Amino acid sequence: MDLESGFCQNRAKRESWRQVLILAYQSLGVVYGDLSTSPLYVYKSTFAEDIEHSRSNDEIYGVLSFVFWTLTLVPLLKYVFIVLKADDNGEGGTFALYSLLCRYAKVNSLPSCQLADEELSSFKKDIINPPPATLGGRLKSSLERYGVLQRFLLVLALIGACMVIGDGILSPAISVFSAVSGIELAMAKEHHKYIEVPVACVILIVLFSLQHYGTHRVGFLFAPVVITWLLCISAIGLYNIFHWNPFVYQALSPYYMYKFLKKTQKGGWMSLGGILLCITGSEAMFADLGHFTQMSIQIAFTFMVYPSLVLAYMGQAAYLTKHHDFESDYHIGFYISVPAAVVGSQAIITGTFSIIKQCSSLGCFPRVKILHTSSRIHGQIYIPEINWTLMLLCLAVTIGFRDTKRLGNASGLAVITVMLVTTCLMSLVIVLCWHRSVVLAIGFVLVFGTMEAFYFSASLIKFCEGAWVPIALSFLFMIIMCVWHYGTIKKYEFDVQNKVSIDWLLSVGPSLGIVRVRGIGLIHTDLVSGIPAIFSHFVTNLPAFHQVLVFLCVKYVQVPHVRPEERFLVGRVGPREYRMYRCIVRYGYRDAHKDDLEFENDLICSIAEYIRAGDSTKDDEEMAVVGSPSTHSNRVQVFQEDGHELDDPSSSSGILEVREIKSPRKRVRFVVPESPNINAIARGEIRDLMEARESGIAYILGHSYMKAKNGSSFTKRMVINLGYEFLRRNSRPSTYAVSVPHASTLEVGMVYNV
Repeated sequence: MDLESGFCQNRAKRESWRQVLILAYQSLGVVYGDLSTSPLYVYKSTFAEDIEHSRSNDEIYGVLSFVFWTLTLVPLLKYVFIVLKADDNGEGGTFALYSLLCRYAKVNSLPSCQLADEELSSFKKDIINPPPATLGGRLKSSLERYGVLQRFLLVLALIGACMVIGDGILSPAISVFSAVSGIELAMAKEHHKYIEVPVACVILIVLFSLQHYGTHRVGFLFAPVVITWLLCISAIGLYNIFHWNPFVYQALSPYYMYKFLKKTQKGGWMSLGGILLCITGSEAMFADLGHFTQMSIQIAFTFMVYPSLVLAYMGQAAYLTKHHDFESDYHIGFYISVPAAVVGSQAIITGTFSIIKQCSSLGCFPRVKILHTSSRIHGQIYIPEINWTLMLLCLAVTIGFRDTKRLGNASGLAVITVMLVTTCLMSLVIVLCWHRSVVLAIGFVLVFGTMEAFYFSASLIKFCEGAWVPIALSFLFMIIMCVWHYGTIKKYEFDVQNKVSIDWLLSVGPSLGIVRVRGIGLIHTDLVSGIPAIFSHFVTNLPAFHQVLVFLCVKYVQVPHVRPEERFLVGRVGPREYRMYRCIVRYGYRDAHKDDLEFENDLICSIAEYIRAGDSTKDDEEMAVVGSPSTHSNRVQVFQEDGHELDDPSSSSGILEVREIKSPRKRVRFVVPESPNINAIARGEIRDLMEARESGIAYILGHSYMKAKNGSSFTKRMVINLGYEFLRRNSRPSTYAVSVPHASTLEVGMVYNV
């Protein structure tokens, strides 16, 4: 028995390592393309106008020293060994750090958060409050007490998200344009300038057209190209080192950085924006974490990407020490650089999809269509609207700049801003989430923040030479996010202020002559308590509603995934005989919504399970967590089929069939496990629910229009009447609203004066 157990464990370990290695292979084609193709343009961007007239071996050694230590400290030390460990249940990116901080400090940007959400297993995982007397405890208390600190934290996360989107526009442009510029080696220089922009645009269109195949297929398609590219540049680097300058390794000493800055002074400081490009794509390792695993990303970078890049940069430096005419020789291996550059653009595009999904789920971005391209890994997604928007903006930047230097200035500022935001949020994670000493957090900021601030200042000085582009793009997306978030908050506040109590409904019932019609009425609302204003508006104008009413709230919480057994919160609204229920369906910001039929069955079964397991004496709105039938075979399940007889599930052990309804159209029945809790009252309630389900479901959705109140400020009128309403009309409806059948949908229109 012990031998068999040991064999199974060894087999599981082998399968686990096999999966890790497969993901590491795929990550090479998705995550590291941008980092791997940076040798195409780093030296050219560095030795541009700022230090081109004073280029010597000292400058070349100084640039190599900067490149080596920047690669070692930022991607290797900061991201691979530190930041990747700050994942949010396997998810990464600036918003994952923000979500992590929100959970530990109990800071919620979502208006519909409940105390029950903190009972989710993924929410309370490893959360230990720091002692109140410590600095971490005081910092946590300050974040929870002061709204201005909470808003600052949200804005900081949004700045990082906006810069990631800006990088998703600029990185493909500079990677592809730099590679296509290598065509000048194969044709007359006076002709190449007329074709490199059209060729780059065609390649970019092809790249964005491939995105709908998903990360899994793209990873397997692109990984061989990246591996070939890395092997080639490392082999060329080794050749150049031994052939031209075997002593180039001396440049790895930090002393050469000091000599470089001392000799070049202001010009050298301004050239740091070009050196910064050697770490473009580092943030993708963290942003794309949800597509892969921590171990797979660490293995791929440490054993493949990092040594190849170091050899490539050393080889280029060795060659340049003997050939100071850099312009004619920087496209080493250009004949394979075009496919590598196409792959190089993939990392940040995938990261942009991830960050948009997180922002949208947390109420900070207009709703977009999100397609999950993998049934096994929830983080692998594709967003059509964002993909084509990125493509158009990327083409516009490529056509507008036509210059690697200005594209590099723009991309460098976007990259370093995201890194600065990550450093700031990471320092808070060290104190609040990891409960480490504040000295360690300060040391983290001093080591990485100081270096990144140095690069940031060098990039910002190039504002008029292209660096204004990421700022303008981020400002545009920041306005969109802030307007949407503000409008969402105001809409929810209006719902809360205008909700009605159950006493109102019970009191107006007889006077209005309200009648109950057959079927289930599913009222979609954002409220987690009380009766929404749209329902009172509906009842006042049409005094009738269904024999079973369900107030349904589909909401996202600040965790990546919600386990299916914790997805439904069910409670009763009013007395038992009124047959009114509240059901809150919780999704993580990485979860996919089920299709309408499966969702309907899970919803109705969760209510039936609540009735079966509940106390018949309770009539209040106390909520209970109910697992779906797909996760609990011993829970209530629904069976329905058209045309022929169903198999009899009551033959199973411990199963009791309550009733079977037969009709020419449809037959529906609930299968209920035997339980000492079930009684005649609960049995009758389940029977009523089953009859209503057989009669059909009607979906009552609110269709609201928001207007600023009379007397509101000009800014508020602009934000609500123009900004939010424009975004609402041009965004997708909620996922739930899209999946419901139109023939059974009733929309109730209301004007929200906020």
